[in-house]
Amino acid sequence: MAQQQPAADIPQLPLPQASPRAYVLQTIGLTDVSVDYHAPGVRGRQIWGQLVPWGQVWRAGANENTLITFSAPVKINGEPVPAGKYSFYVLPQDNQDWQLILNRVTTHWGSEGYDAKDDLLRVPVSSETAPMYETLVYWFSEVKPTTARLNLSWEKRTVSMTIETNVHEQVVKGIQQTLAAAPSNWQLLAQAADYLVQNNLQGELALRYINESIRLKDVYTNNWIKARLLASKQDYSTAIVYARKAIKLGDKSDDTFKAQLPGMRVALTDWQAKAY
Repeated sequence: MAQQQPAADIPQLPLPQASPRAYVLQTIGLTDVSVDYHAPGVRGRQIWGQLVPWGQVWRAGANENTLITFSAPVKINGEPVPAGKYSFYVLPQDNQDWQLILNRVTTHWGSEGYDAKDDLLRVPVSSETAPMYETLVYWFSEVKPTTARLNLSWEKRTVSMTIETNVHEQVVKGIQQTLAAAPSNWQLLAQAADYLVQNNLQGELALRYINESIRLKDVYTNNWIKARLLASKQDYSTAIVYARKAIKLGDKSDDTFKAQLPGMRVALTDWQAKAY
């Protein structure tokens, strides 16, 4: 499906493209992943094995290179990829795994000038049957704070790759930078500790943050966070003390506290059973 690159000195009429440009962006945790491509249509043609030959590197779109950009380092199917912009190619193969390719050169016209020595990464993937897609499309699925799947679908095939981000490392770094600028903000300290507790990260750092938050302002929210942190360390007897204190400090007319209270009481009962 090679198309001749238009000469730079020939005027171009303002006509719609047969393969219009498309762009998709997904934030995974704190990392932006985008794909900039041109989307060809089937238009009654035989795609796989004919228009897109088996065993030949394909631009994974039309016209210029398909470009994929990562705002932070990621892993693709478990393989590390630095932050940056890459050309995205596919090597389709009949009756065996396909290969997805990230290439460092981003200025080619499709696969013209492609050289495997500039590949950053090749990963094998299976090609799966799919519902009919008249127009090639990139789309994200199974999006979670740390992972997502990027899918390429065209005609009746889909290939996918898993993208992993180190969101917790990014969050902790951001927390430390924010608190360095606002070290006496009890709410930020409590929020930071709560994130660490929820994700079972850096217990000692969480304890330091929540102790400082309580020292600055002794309220039910930060006492409850400390109770949960202590329970996660299986220090149930001390967790009970802070849980009871949190329930006592809570404003019974506050809607947020009232919504939390049943769960707090259930947790307290559970911790009492484990402690005694």
